[in-house]
Amino acid sequence: MKNFKFWATAICLTIVFSVNAQEKKKFKVHTVAFYNLENLFDTINDPTKNDEASPMMELKADRSEVYKKKVHNMARVIADVGSDVTNNTPALIGICEVENINVIEDVVNDPLLLGKDYGIVHFDGPDNRSIDVGLLYQKSLFQVVSKSTHTLKIYDDKTRKRVNTRDQLLVTGKLEGETIHVIVNHWPSRSGGEARSRPKRVAAAKLNKSIIDSLQSIDPYAKIITMGDLNDDPTNSSVKDVLKAESNKDKVDFKGIYNPYIDMFKKEGLGTTAYRDAWSLFDQIMITKPFLDKDYSNFTYYKAGIFNKYYLVNKKGRYKGYPLRSFADGGFTNGFSDHFPVYIYLVKEVKDKDNNSETEDQ
Repeated sequence: MKNFKFWATAICLTIVFSVNAQEKKKFKVHTVAFYNLENLFDTINDPTKNDEASPMMELKADRSEVYKKKVHNMARVIADVGSDVTNNTPALIGICEVENINVIEDVVNDPLLLGKDYGIVHFDGPDNRSIDVGLLYQKSLFQVVSKSTHTLKIYDDKTRKRVNTRDQLLVTGKLEGETIHVIVNHWPSRSGGEARSRPKRVAAAKLNKSIIDSLQSIDPYAKIITMGDLNDDPTNSSVKDVLKAESNKDKVDFKGIYNPYIDMFKKEGLGTTAYRDAWSLFDQIMITKPFLDKDYSNFTYYKAGIFNKYYLVNKKGRYKGYPLRSFADGGFTNGFSDHFPVYIYLVKEVKDKDNNSETEDQ
């Protein structure tokens, strides 16, 4: 992973200098991110949910102290993603593996994030493990216009009974006045094996594609971001064949989808989570073609990355180089997550309203 650290730093330098050097224009930059918060559960047993099986509830002692540390660690990462470039926390960040609205509120009320005044979009989901998805947004930058949750209908192979899994969250809003749509996903796991569980993720991809199609039927030029822990790599059929995501910007169709993480996985060998000494890039952010237009008077895609600063990486032992997760061997590690966050930068030219002159970066 040492090579990745250099690669990530290069992105930061590029966006600061190359973009701003282009015809001596000035740009504002916002980070849009996604982070799997790895079992962010509270310490209260909810009799209506299976939360007693969570790592937090399985702890024998010091749950309250562990919970406080876990919340603070999540806030630390969120506060850090993209800050080297934007000097700000993410304008938008999708999250998953959260138990309820209460744990999300505790994260955004941490001292590291409190001043950013994050709003929250969250629905209680039907997942059997009691984990949900959500979206955080800086209220000063993004205003929610509408929000909805979309049920994924899948069935058990043997019993044919309905399996409760995470809904897909759709939020439409205005990023500094510009309408964008964000879909937050956490697709079914690979429990039982990749091949056996594959149809469930294909079904999740079809639901995702249906949401995108419905938005594009209303507005063919809709700016859509779909993000999440897909439990599939960019090269798996759910992403490649169902979403038909492209790695080459020039090959993205009018209503197509661009996935910057395809080349990171295929050519760079990068990942966001590791298992048995193999890296997977399950966490991805994809965008529709209008974000690729070079009209910098509106928000335009610039770069994507995987956020794996030194403190997020396990430094020793059997899992050296892996993400430094929060829970292991029945205890709390004071770590972060078994996934690295992912992010993209959106850029927009900044002009003086009166004389069209250059202004300072924001």
